[in-house]
Amino acid sequence: MSAQIVQLHSKNANVDISAQIVDGLSRPAGQKELPTMLLYDERGLRLYDDITTKAPEYYLFGAEEEILKSKADEIVQTMHHGQAPVSTDEVVLELGAGALRKTSHLLLSLARSVPAASSRAPITYYALDLEEHEIERTLGEISTSDIGGYLKGKVNIKGLCGTYDDGLKFVLEGGLNMQNNNANFTSFSRSSLDDVSPISSVATSVFNSGDSISGDSDSSPISTPDEAQLPLHILFLGSSLGNFSRDEAVKFLGSFPLRAGSGDTLLIGMDHDNDKAVIEEAYNDPQGHTNAFIMNGLRVAGRTLGDEAMFNEKNWEYVNHYNSERRQHEAFFRSKCDQRVEDPSSKAQFSFLQDELVKIEQSYKFSEKDAFNLFSGSNLRPIQRWTDSSQRYSLWLLERPTFVFPLLKQPTKTYTPFGVPTMEQWQQLWSAWDCITLRMIPPSMLYQKPIDLRHICLFYFGHIPTFLDIHLSRLLNEPNTEPERFKAHSEVPEKNEDWPTLTSILQFQTRVRARLSKLYTDIDSNRIPLTRKVARVLFMTFEHEAQHAETLLYMLFQRVGTGTLPPPGFANPPWTSLTATWDAAPLPKNKTVTLGPAEVTLGHHDKELDDPDPILANDVDGHEFGWDNEHGVRVVRVDKFSIEWRPVTNGEFFEFFLGKGKDLVRIPASWVEEDGKFKVRTLYGPVPMKVAQHWPVITSYNDLSTYATVKGGRIPTEAELRLFYDTFDTGYGGGANVGFRNWHPIPATTGTERSLEKGGNGGVWEWTSTLFDTYDGFMPSGLYPGYSMDFFDGAHQVVIGASYATIPRIAERKTFRNWYQRNYAYAWVGGRVAYDKE
Repeated sequence: MSAQIVQLHSKNANVDISAQIVDGLSRPAGQKELPTMLLYDERGLRLYDDITTKAPEYYLFGAEEEILKSKADEIVQTMHHGQAPVSTDEVVLELGAGALRKTSHLLLSLARSVPAASSRAPITYYALDLEEHEIERTLGEISTSDIGGYLKGKVNIKGLCGTYDDGLKFVLEGGLNMQNNNANFTSFSRSSLDDVSPISSVATSVFNSGDSISGDSDSSPISTPDEAQLPLHILFLGSSLGNFSRDEAVKFLGSFPLRAGSGDTLLIGMDHDNDKAVIEEAYNDPQGHTNAFIMNGLRVAGRTLGDEAMFNEKNWEYVNHYNSERRQHEAFFRSKCDQRVEDPSSKAQFSFLQDELVKIEQSYKFSEKDAFNLFSGSNLRPIQRWTDSSQRYSLWLLERPTFVFPLLKQPTKTYTPFGVPTMEQWQQLWSAWDCITLRMIPPSMLYQKPIDLRHICLFYFGHIPTFLDIHLSRLLNEPNTEPERFKAHSEVPEKNEDWPTLTSILQFQTRVRARLSKLYTDIDSNRIPLTRKVARVLFMTFEHEAQHAETLLYMLFQRVGTGTLPPPGFANPPWTSLTATWDAAPLPKNKTVTLGPAEVTLGHHDKELDDPDPILANDVDGHEFGWDNEHGVRVVRVDKFSIEWRPVTNGEFFEFFLGKGKDLVRIPASWVEEDGKFKVRTLYGPVPMKVAQHWPVITSYNDLSTYATVKGGRIPTEAELRLFYDTFDTGYGGGANVGFRNWHPIPATTGTERSLEKGGNGGVWEWTSTLFDTYDGFMPSGLYPGYSMDFFDGAHQVVIGASYATIPRIAERKTFRNWYQRNYAYAWVGGRVAYDKE
């Protein structure tokens, strides 16, 4: 029985391609192009198959196949978040399926995840491609092969004939559900989809996307599939994403119908930014297979317009080029002579100069920064990554989690990412806050103190909206939202029965949030001017909530397993797979790097006393806000020193704790002893030391300082660590583990050659040996006088950097300073060792 194929092609598809051809050829010399889709007719797909099987220079196919051969079971298990066997209906959709040789490894693994065959296979695999005959051929070969026998009753295979956009619209319109509920359904009505742009059916932001402070103007629309959709796993292999421009790729992945926090996944192949010569040969093999594949595109272009011989192939040749700076490979037809080509339908003439190039394909390659920029922009989060043995290609497994913090936009003369938070940014922060408070704290913990020196959990539910409400009231000269019950946020009830109920607190929170939203509306409509003072209150209350979210999390961290629930809407970490990846990761060739002498600039100019100044009061655009201990530009001289590439790890500190440090340091509060073995705490429960051995250890300044001293070094100063960060830290956009990219630390990545020694520290704040104290030019905040000044007691150290739960806005602001007592063991702070150099 032949495989079922659903025809998705729009009735206007061929007309659209013809129009694209004519448009591309009508452009001026140097700008002409043809649609890449022309390469993938039935003959083109077979010629591409020759490249993958007969051209070893085309390493992409072999690298991806190597990963799938050795890791398919691990990938499938991770797709299902470690929950096996598969027993419920789910859909696997592959975009641009091709010959299925690589995919067959995943199909067999999917079959192995099903305990027993049944009359109704629990997994349905859809192969989406452009040519119906090729889909029919490849699915038929699979069905009649030994692989088909293994799949029977476990994985049902079907075809979808259409473009990527056709397939994604099909999912968004509920086509997969209809297919699985009606075995005889063989076509899909497109009456409601014809003449619709590829992303027009996806949801847009509910906030204003113009130039107001209500939202970010370049936020990407994210798809909103039906909540009744079957579990969905999308495969997008072969580095096909590289055919899109950087911006197009963000929009395309953002349109994928993955439900946030649902367990839906995307497995995507991405080529690395490899050596120029390697890439150019990969796309122009000596045997000529790529040449034949590309030149076939001219025939298809002519055939589409009405005459396959429209282009005389003797007058054309294939050339390619890789731009290392843009990380972009381009394929061209080059005209060998001055010539004219006539459109057989319209009789239009297209002129070409000798050596003129006509672009037919592009393939962007991905650095680490490119990849993480893409994922964040598309509201996707990496779950795991698999790389081939030559480190030239990766498969990434991604999800759309409950919330994602987008990348910060680049500053301009009139814009800074550290200015007034937008309403959309507030919504993102509230998503994180609600995830923590409403879904990770069970009712039984509301009146408990996870850390003795802190308040009960319920306090933080009310403290945040109360702080916001009080400052809005002072700003607007209005009464508090709840003047009777929430008028003094510093008064803490002593008895449980004296606390407001959770319901009343949440109702109050809703009203305060609505009050803030109204303020933004009033600002946008010019009913309330956006002055420095208004902007500062918005900045301060925003970052106050973000800091408390992190504080609450490191408190809850101490009660995981005895109360605290794991973060919902994010895939549980595949610890076994991740551990293998971390164990195999390259290490720096040298333990340390030498820096200095240098002058390091600390702080910025943000004088709160300037806010009422008539000249500066309305100067908000482009102004960078900060806390009182950030104001004042200070230049600090740093002598020559060396510093370790990476923070002290759990493994290193564990060895020290058992050896030279015995009786000198305490057990870190981030560890727990179970059955005589030390484990490392996570928000998912304790993990074996082997899993977390490469993570930065989280412990007190006193104990890390002891470690450094015994090792012959010391903790670096604030200026020294800032110099290191400014030189080597990649930031959130480069993949640093901040902004809830993970809910646990990871190994640091600085110091390796491939990344030009840049990377992240693993997702912890870092101690410095600089005392948190006043300095020349310090001025306490008028809005929040005790923010810094209350801690100038000689017992606190400056802490800089960010943890995995620090929002990007704080993590990326180089002037931000945190602080903790030297003996405080609960905050997510690690440290590294520095050494004096003569």
